[in-house]
Amino acid sequence: MRAVIFDDVRAQPEVREVTTPEAPAGGVVVKVEATGMCRSDWHAWAGHDDIAFPHVPGHELAGVIAAVGEGVQRWKTGDRVTVPFVCGCGKCEWCLAGEAQVCPEQQQPGFTHWGSFAEFVALHAADSNLVAIPDSVEFTTAASLGCRFATAYRALAARAKVKSGEWVTVVGAGGVGLSAVMIAKALGARVVAVDRNPQALAVAARLGAEHTVLADGSDIPEAVNRLTSGGSHVAIDAVGSEQTCADAILSLRRRGRHVQIGLLPSINGHPRVPMDRVIGWELDLLGSHGMAAVDYPGMMALIEQGLLQPQLLIERTIGLEEAAVLLPSFDTATVAGMTMIDPAR
Repeated sequence: MRAVIFDDVRAQPEVREVTTPEAPAGGVVVKVEATGMCRSDWHAWAGHDDIAFPHVPGHELAGVIAAVGEGVQRWKTGDRVTVPFVCGCGKCEWCLAGEAQVCPEQQQPGFTHWGSFAEFVALHAADSNLVAIPDSVEFTTAASLGCRFATAYRALAARAKVKSGEWVTVVGAGGVGLSAVMIAKALGARVVAVDRNPQALAVAARLGAEHTVLADGSDIPEAVNRLTSGGSHVAIDAVGSEQTCADAILSLRRRGRHVQIGLLPSINGHPRVPMDRVIGWELDLLGSHGMAAVDYPGMMALIEQGLLQPQLLIERTIGLEEAAVLLPSFDTATVAGMTMIDPAR
């Protein structure tokens, strides 16, 4: 099969012919019809994750089951499926409680094993992790759910428990940030979107952001405080840097809730967080790490009903060769939405 592959940290990715995977026991091989490029893929390429080389990235995917491993009960070849980017073992106390996103033995395509920037990908514990794609939902739409949209959905609905009428500040208007804007609006919240890219902010406004703030070096928390008459109830850092994390936290009103979605790699030691504000204002700091397969049906039903439209977040679709060129610079790419990859291009 053809796949995007790189041989070391920050090595130039290439498209090569590699061996097609075999279905593991309890797992499947999926023919990839669509897969998303995410900032997390860039983090893996940049050496912020412990991966083995050579490596094929990609963790947001949708496709058709091409092969079924021994012991799989619920799935057959030809089924249209997607999968959360965190695949639980299906057996531990966390998985049995429906919390596979924190499974200690989790597998992550594109991180713990070869991912979906390829024509085929192997997935583990299929009976616990695969999600059926309704016929009315396109593969690109389903692939967009696997990391950014599902993470944003759970961050707002389950972690922050956003209420109608609350202010939500979303720092970063890339794929996950725009997902958060759309979902917060659907939950009845009032949204402030922050980004350095005016085009991304324009998209955020079309998706329902009541206010947009350009990150041009000005005082972001002060601007949010003014726009929301005292700060937001909920803040999302959808980028993952000391600056964006601090801006999000300092944009909160007293007793506010911050959800960290963007990966926050350390530069020199642990990243600095304004804990004095957290303590003094009794803020809640929450993490959000994807969403388990058992929670997908509710979100998928809202998509089928048209109440959530993740397909509107897709800015462009590219092929594997373009993906190999784009990945090393994806952390600085001015993308106003999601980039999807069609391995057949």
